[in-house]
Amino acid sequence: MFERFKPTWMLNSIYSLTPADLKRHGIKAILTDLDNTLIAWNQPQANNDQLRNWLAMMKKANISVIVVSNNNHHRLKKFAQPLGTDFVARAMKPFGFGVKKAKKRLNLTDDQLVLVGDQLLTDIAAANCTNIRSILVKPLVASDAWNTKINRLLEKVVRHYLLKHKMLDDEWRNKLNG
Repeated sequence: MFERFKPTWMLNSIYSLTPADLKRHGIKAILTDLDNTLIAWNQPQANNDQLRNWLAMMKKANISVIVVSNNNHHRLKKFAQPLGTDFVARAMKPFGFGVKKAKKRLNLTDDQLVLVGDQLLTDIAAANCTNIRSILVKPLVASDAWNTKINRLLEKVVRHYLLKHKMLDDEWRNKLNG
């Protein structure tokens, strides 16, 4: 049961991902969570240079990026439209509906995709139920929306189990290993 929450990799930040690292693993597209993965959950728009530079680097390397979020269409459009980034709203993670929708748009094989997110119970579970690799990142900020706080409590139990059974790294990395 707990295997469904096991990430493929763990990184300090999505911004640690480089095109060279991704290409070394055969990855051609990134499906990414929004809140506390790309931007702070309480930040409505992408007004930071780090994000813009990272997206430009991925675009230059022909690596597609699609935001797959449980947020509503309005929130995602407000974020993604100025960046020219595709998105899937109301993804219903941990279920695979939104991930499958993004996969269909990309027309790539499962091994060419990776899902990046800050939550084991939603992002990593969604990746695992759709047979794609995953990257767990540290949340960008320590605070969370009220609904995420509930997940974080449950996540502590899951994280403890995964660590105890050596199914989770005990250190965060700055590049993909293996």
